This record gives sequence, structure tokens and C-alpha cells, in this order.
Amino acid sequence: MELRHVDEEILQELLLVAVNDAVPGEVMPPVAGPPGWTTKRQEAFLAWHRVRRPGLAGPLHECTFAIINDGRIVGSARLARHDGQDVLETGMWLARSERGRGIGTATLRKLLDEAASAGARAVIAETTADNAAALAALRNNDARLTPHQDSTHVRAQLVLDETQPPSSASPNP
Repeated sequence: MELRHVDEEILQELLLVAVNDAVPGEVMPPVAGPPGWTTKRQEAFLAWHRVRRPGLAGPLHECTFAIINDGRIVGSARLARHDGQDVLETGMWLARSERGRGIGTATLRKLLDEAASAGARAVIAETTADNAAALAALRNNDARLTPHQDSTHVRAQLVLDETQPPSSASPNP
């Protein structure tokens, strides 16, 4: 399993994975219009990733990665600055056919390595209280979970161990 920064070639493949094996609401912010992968929604997906290409140092302070497993793109992950330079926020999605294989747990570990390489001291994530797979990946990476007041969401905090070097940060294109 590896992470690759999303360049144009990877982006086109990532869109195909999303269209063929995910629901738009699982992989991108809402776009008005009829349900499904409309042309407008596909264009919004591409634009969303393109504006994040400058990375954490860019104007949005966010970067996206393709999740590669066995040589195939199986989803996407992101890191974004949150509350200054030393806390990053993360999120990810996986193709429906790839879920339940431990890829989320492995991806989160790689994201933590990326965050440590970027100088972060902590990573946060939010998910719904009923997302068992996300909660398992977070627990498997020693996250501290805190329920929201609304009880439908959970906030996770992962404190990075500054004494350990990243295990294998992904290459940059």
C-alpha cells in the first residue's frame, strides 16, 4: 500500500474509480443537481483535487493522495492544516469493493508518516459514530476518540511520536 500525490494522470484514474465504485457523497463535497455522477459532479471532483495540488504550502494548505494497493488506485486521502502549522486534519475514502481489507488502517499509518514529515505534532479526523470501519482504522492507529455532543459524530486525535522517524513516507512526483 502506498500514497501518491494526485497529478493529472492519477486524477483521471481516481475519477474512474470514484465513478465506477463509489457514491459522490462519499468522496466529495455536495454538488447541486440530480443524483449520481453527472458531468457537473465529475468536473467538480476534478476541480476539487486540482486546486489542492500545491499541497500543504499552497493557498488552501491541503494536499490529496491517491491510495494505491497492489498497483491499483483504490481511493483517496487528504491532509489539511488545522489550527496552525502543527495540527493536520485528515480524511479518506475507499472504493466500495476495496473496503474491509485493512487498507484504511494502512493508509492512516502512511498519512501519519506524511504528517510527521510535514512537522505536525498531531492529526485529527472526524467520522460518524456508525462508521465502524473508520473507527477501527482510527483505533488501530491509537487514536483518542471523543463523541460529539450530537452523538452522531466522533472526533479522533492522533498524537505523533516525535521520537520515531516516519516508517516510509510516500514519494513525491
